[in-house]
Amino acid sequence: MRFSQVAAAVVVGTTGAAGQVFKTFTDSNGIDFWQATWSTTLGQGNAQWGMALPAAADTSMANEYIGRLVVPRVSTGTWMGLSHESSMTDSLLLVTWVDGSNVKTSFRYASGYVAPDIYTGNATLSQISSNVNDTHYELTYRCEGCWSWDQDGATASQVPATTSAAAQLIGWAQATNPPTNPSDAGSGLQQHANDGIFGALVASARNPSYTNWVTKATAAPTATGIYGNGTGSATGTGVVVSATATPTPVACPATNTLANSTFDYIIVGAGAGGIPLADKLSETGASVLLIEKGPPSSGRWGGSVKPDWLDGTNLTRFDVPGLDNEIWANSTGIACEDYSVMAGCVLGGGTAINAGLWWRANPADFDYNFPAGWKSADMQPAIARVFNRIPFTERPSTDGILYKPEGYNIIGGALAAAGWKNVSADTVPGEKNLTFSHPDHMFSHGERGGPLATYLVTASERKNFKLIMNTGVNRVVRDGSRMTGVEMQAFLPGGLCGTVNVTPQTGKVILSAGAFGTPKILFRSGIGPQDQLEIVQTAEGSKMVKSSEWLNLPVGYNLDDHTNTDVVITHPNVSFYDFYAAYNTPILADKNRYLNNRTGILTQSAPNLATVFWQEIVGADGITRQLQYTARVESAHSINSTKAMTISQYLGRGKTSRGRTVINGALAMSVSVLPYLNNEYDLAAVTSGLDFLKASLATDPAIKMVYPPSNQTTADFLAAYPITTGQRSANHWMGSCKMGLDSGLVNNGTAVVDTNAKVYGTDNLFVVDASVFPGMVSTNPSALIVSVAEHAAQLIPAVKILNTTVVDPVTAQSKNGTSSTSRLSGSPTGTTSPTRRTGSPTGVVSLSSVAFSSVNASSTKCTTNITITRSKPTASSTILRSASAPIARANSTSSVDVSPVTASSSQCTTRITITRSKSAGTAPTAISSTASPTATGGAGSVAEWQQCGGSGYAGATGCAAGLVCKAWNAYYSQCVSAGARR
Repeated sequence: MRFSQVAAAVVVGTTGAAGQVFKTFTDSNGIDFWQATWSTTLGQGNAQWGMALPAAADTSMANEYIGRLVVPRVSTGTWMGLSHESSMTDSLLLVTWVDGSNVKTSFRYASGYVAPDIYTGNATLSQISSNVNDTHYELTYRCEGCWSWDQDGATASQVPATTSAAAQLIGWAQATNPPTNPSDAGSGLQQHANDGIFGALVASARNPSYTNWVTKATAAPTATGIYGNGTGSATGTGVVVSATATPTPVACPATNTLANSTFDYIIVGAGAGGIPLADKLSETGASVLLIEKGPPSSGRWGGSVKPDWLDGTNLTRFDVPGLDNEIWANSTGIACEDYSVMAGCVLGGGTAINAGLWWRANPADFDYNFPAGWKSADMQPAIARVFNRIPFTERPSTDGILYKPEGYNIIGGALAAAGWKNVSADTVPGEKNLTFSHPDHMFSHGERGGPLATYLVTASERKNFKLIMNTGVNRVVRDGSRMTGVEMQAFLPGGLCGTVNVTPQTGKVILSAGAFGTPKILFRSGIGPQDQLEIVQTAEGSKMVKSSEWLNLPVGYNLDDHTNTDVVITHPNVSFYDFYAAYNTPILADKNRYLNNRTGILTQSAPNLATVFWQEIVGADGITRQLQYTARVESAHSINSTKAMTISQYLGRGKTSRGRTVINGALAMSVSVLPYLNNEYDLAAVTSGLDFLKASLATDPAIKMVYPPSNQTTADFLAAYPITTGQRSANHWMGSCKMGLDSGLVNNGTAVVDTNAKVYGTDNLFVVDASVFPGMVSTNPSALIVSVAEHAAQLIPAVKILNTTVVDPVTAQSKNGTSSTSRLSGSPTGTTSPTRRTGSPTGVVSLSSVAFSSVNASSTKCTTNITITRSKPTASSTILRSASAPIARANSTSSVDVSPVTASSSQCTTRITITRSKSAGTAPTAISSTASPTATGGAGSVAEWQQCGGSGYAGATGCAAGLVCKAWNAYYSQCVSAGARR
């Protein structure tokens, strides 16, 4: 069940563009409702939902309402669900259906795009009246505790505001099949057929008579569980049905078959990042373990999910391009259950379930967003390798014919008449202003292709590569800054449990679990903002790494996504193809063409993507913002026409709105701050783009704009367009583990990983997936993510792990339970960085003084002599905010002197002497911006502004002529001119 991004617009007045009408209605019980009437396009007649609220001053009843629901019946059976916060996920759901002459009700909750579980929190439904006839069923009810919810620690609320202009967003979904067992209030549900959301003015629903109306309901006792029934008579009594337990976790196998194995690389997540990495790293001869949470997808890898007409073939629904939008009709066993947005927990990740769009990166995407070393010129070799492995195609059918091209002809013809340029986008990736193109896909020989058919194939042929599926990763196993392995948990039958380790001293862990999966693993590993780590600590107790080891990095911030805004047009020449029907009952000729020759419309992506076009908008803030438009032959937003096309506008590169993803007490991930239109400049770009689009399409008088209607201004349209993930998400999530030069361990730093993709503050933990992207890109991002993985695969092997971290045992004891500086729990808006209090990063106690001697790089064996002298400083001592490796954490009453250290790529012997003494005289001076780490040696090849040193850095250290290696902080040094200032 889902509330999709093609749902109806919010309505906060009396009439909406999607056909919803709000007005006051008094039912037979004498209750006044502020009620909407709309068409679900299912069954006979319209649907209705209304609510009555208590007076604003009556705060004791703020968390309840009286509702009235009228549902059109469908000949094949139906159910209707209501969401108390518009979205299906992370919201209290009320599901209703008919059982004989009764109306059944059931509270449900879904943490992701999966079948919702029974709600186990406190909510009470009492029926006031119900009625069932041949065409509709009706239910009037009191819902107590329904505006806030708590599902096993996952909490949220939408308590109606008391301001006059406030609107309550409500989502709805209706199915064309009944529950599997209508007499059981805990029955299973099949996926819905239509959905939408609307907004009801709170002030119009408030009434001082509310306290009298609630007496009409016979209250059921408050308890956890499902509330359902109804007598079918004019009045009824709410009955509490016992709760059904949540599903039992998958049992672990008797033994962990990997317990005694070690790997040079453990990669978590087999998607656009993880699969190419696994191939390229195993190509070097290193041993690689690739762990995928989900099941196999493509038939090549043992997948079996398919319609009957694919029986007898090695194809699954994931292999056939014309079946790719089935994810929106049936996501069971495919969508991640612990994310509040749609994501594929299946082998291949998004590249297994998406529309297969395959765009060569616009050079501006890397030049504008990424730091040095990741600019477009740096990326070209990796991009070339990607497109050599996975070429694009505009005509996926093996006969070279583009089937049903009418949509392209209509949109492209109007754009050309308006002066837009027709291009083949992947041949001119930098031309992204007033250009249009056929969609470019990664499909090959009429099948999906992509990383699953290329990189994974060559990796699987190597004995040093191993793939395991159906296995999640709870956390990375840490020994301070060193990662020793990962903790696995069976997600589906056949998955593994227990710990698997990396090669001692040299092994590396790489997280490629996506913009939500990677932050979740980091949070559970003690890496992230303190508010998130405390939530995990409460949920997991002793399983969580102790707080003295926490790394306070801005994981989860900087969350980004294309901002989606839809319009719908009609044209008499549109030729619609029902791809949804093709899943179970394809047209015989189309089925045969596909199975026999890989030709025909089923080789093309559903739902007939017609035209993709681009525009740039220069904002009043001086930033150029990229717009992409994707036109598909499909109706939406309650426009029911086979002559309709939906055009989705994506606001991309240059947008400054950012969001945040967080974890809740149930260890599920959600979006707490939306990355959509958080500032006037992003909104202005969307507005300007839509106005220009309307003018361009007007060159063809046969094109009719039906959503928004012609009598609605763009400003009014956007003011009424809800800003929710269901409505505005393009499902191109990225940015939650930002790459950058400004380490998040330093005050106000925004980066989680450095330019080697290594997590700041760790020795051997890396992130390579969409989460490292600093900002949004011009196009659908799959090919760019693979390109980032190709580039990272060249960098990660060169990162040396320096085993020189030292911990003073006395100081280490004092860290446990010590309050550390935390990231404020507030969230950024627009470009504002998350605020960090001054002081040391979590787990790092301030040093009174630190003296570093120079570090000499060597490739020979070494012996490290380290002396730590604890002395009492004078009152004039300067306190550092952070210190770099190889110095361990020490408290503010100590000074630390380190004798010369020779770093090596081979195993080192470390001798440590710790002495305590009282100091006499003046305490040593604190480290300055020019103090170590200052690396010596090297060939003098490092260019200006390139990295030459810093904690964990093992690259070239000698700067070019006229430059010096300057330490800006403990984590990053750059080659700069001798006069450069901090």
